[in-house]
Amino acid sequence: MAAGGENVPVCSAEHGPRAAQHDGMRKDGGGDPYWSRQTQGALVFGAKATDRGPSWDAWGGSAPLCHPGKVTQHPDLRIRRFSHLRPESRVWKVMLLLGTCLLYCARVTVPICAVALSTRFEWDKKQSGIVLSSFFWGYCLTQIIGGHISDQIGGEKVLLLSASAWGFLTVLTPLLTHITSAHLVFMTSSRFLMGLLQGVYFPSLASLLSQKVRENERAFTYSTVGTGSQCGTLVIGGAGSLLLDWYGWESVFYFSGLLTLLWVYCTCKYLLNEKELIIPIDYLMRSLSISKQTKVPWKQLFKKAPIWAVIIAQLSTASTFFTLLSWLPTFFKETFPESKGWVFNVVPWLVAIPTSLFSGFLSDHLINQGYKTITIRKFMQVIGSGVSSVFALCLGQTSSFCKAIVFASASVGLQTFNHSGISVNVQDLAPSCAGLLFGVGNTGGALLGVICVYLAGYLIETTGSWISVFNLVAAVNSIGLCAFLMFGEAQRVDTDSAYVDL
Repeated sequence: MAAGGENVPVCSAEHGPRAAQHDGMRKDGGGDPYWSRQTQGALVFGAKATDRGPSWDAWGGSAPLCHPGKVTQHPDLRIRRFSHLRPESRVWKVMLLLGTCLLYCARVTVPICAVALSTRFEWDKKQSGIVLSSFFWGYCLTQIIGGHISDQIGGEKVLLLSASAWGFLTVLTPLLTHITSAHLVFMTSSRFLMGLLQGVYFPSLASLLSQKVRENERAFTYSTVGTGSQCGTLVIGGAGSLLLDWYGWESVFYFSGLLTLLWVYCTCKYLLNEKELIIPIDYLMRSLSISKQTKVPWKQLFKKAPIWAVIIAQLSTASTFFTLLSWLPTFFKETFPESKGWVFNVVPWLVAIPTSLFSGFLSDHLINQGYKTITIRKFMQVIGSGVSSVFALCLGQTSSFCKAIVFASASVGLQTFNHSGISVNVQDLAPSCAGLLFGVGNTGGALLGVICVYLAGYLIETTGSWISVFNLVAAVNSIGLCAFLMFGEAQRVDTDSAYVDL
C-alpha cells in the first residue's frame, strides 16, 4: 500500500520479488513515497508523464518502476535506463555537464589569476595560500545541509539557485576590488562566500543521480557529468590564460560569471516550467531540519565501517585534488617561467576528459559482465588514488617541461577514476540519503583541503621546494586508499530489519 492509500503494482520479474511493504514508507528507508516530489505531468529530467498518455511512463516507455534498492512504486512515475530515455532527458544530462563545467570555471578563476593577483596586490606565498584556502572554509559549511535539502525538494532547484548566486558574485568581484583598499580581506571573504555557494552543488548532484540512475549505470553517468570539472578547468585554463594575457585578470572573472548566468537562464527558460521553479517557503523550512520521519537509522548508519571507509577515502581524494587544482598553475609558472600558460593550464585537463569517460564505461561494463560491484569500485580507486600519486611524485622530481606535462596529465587524468570508485560508492551504500552522505564526505574533504592548500603554500615558502607538496599529496591519498581497500563495501546499509527486509 502506498502512502496515498492506493494499491501499488508489483515490480517486474526481472528486478526480483518485492519485499514486505509498510504503509507510508519507502523501501529505500525514506518516509515519503518514492518520487513523491513528482506529480502527474511533472517534468522528470525533461520528460512529461502525460506526453504519451496514461499508459506511458515519464521517460517515454512503459517499463514499471524499479529502483536498484527495490523502492515502492509511485503510480504516476516509472524508471527507465538513461540509454532508453527520450531526447529531453539527454538534454538534461548535457546541461548538468555544462553546469559542472561552469562550476569549475568560476572556482578556478583565482588559481588561474594567482600570479597576476599576487603581483597586483603584493601578496607573498603565505598570503596567496590564505586566499586560495579560504574557498574551502566556506565550501565545507554547506555540503551537508545542501545535500539534505536536495533530498527533500529536488537537486535541480538547489543547483540553479546556487549557480545564480555564484555567477553574480564572480561578475561583481573585480568591480568591487576597485572600491576597497583591503584587498587581501576582500578577496579572502569573496572566496569564502564562493565556497558557501558552490558547496551545495555536488551533494545536490549526488542526490539527483542516486534517485534516477541504476547501479550498473551509475559510474558512466556520474563520470559523464563529472567530466564537467575537467572541461571547466580546461575552458578557463585555455580561454582564461588568453584573456589574462590580453585584457588582464578582471576579464577572466567576467567571462566565467556571465557564462554561468547564461546557463541558469537557458535552463530555467527551456527545461523547467513555472511550477517547478517555485519552492514553497514552508516546505523549504521543513527540509532544513532532518526529520525523524525519514526512517533513516542514522546511529546505525554511522556505526558501519563501509560508511567511514568511503568518507575517509572521499575526504582524502577531494583534498589532494583541491591542492593540485590550486597550486599546479603556480608550479608551472615558477618552475618553467618561459612556458605558455595555455599549455599547462589545458593539456592535463584535456587528458582527464577521455580518461573519466573511459573509467565510467569500463566500470559499468565489468559490473555487467558479472564482476562484483565492490571489486570494481576498489580497482578503480587503486588507479584513481594509488597510480595517480606515483605520477604526482614523479612531477616533483623532473626538470623537463615536457616530462612535467606528461606526469601532470597522467596524475590529473587518472584521478578521474575516483568517479567510478568512491564517488558512486556513496550511492551504492545509501541511495535514500546519498546527497546528505556525500555532503558529509565532501565536508571532510573541504576541511582537509583548507589544511592541505595552506600547508602546501607554507611548505613552498619555507623549503623552497615543490617536492614536499607532491609528497603531501601522495601521503594523503595513500591513507584514504588503504581505508577503502580494507573496509569498503557496496551493499546497502541505509536500511535495517526494522524497516525493510532486503
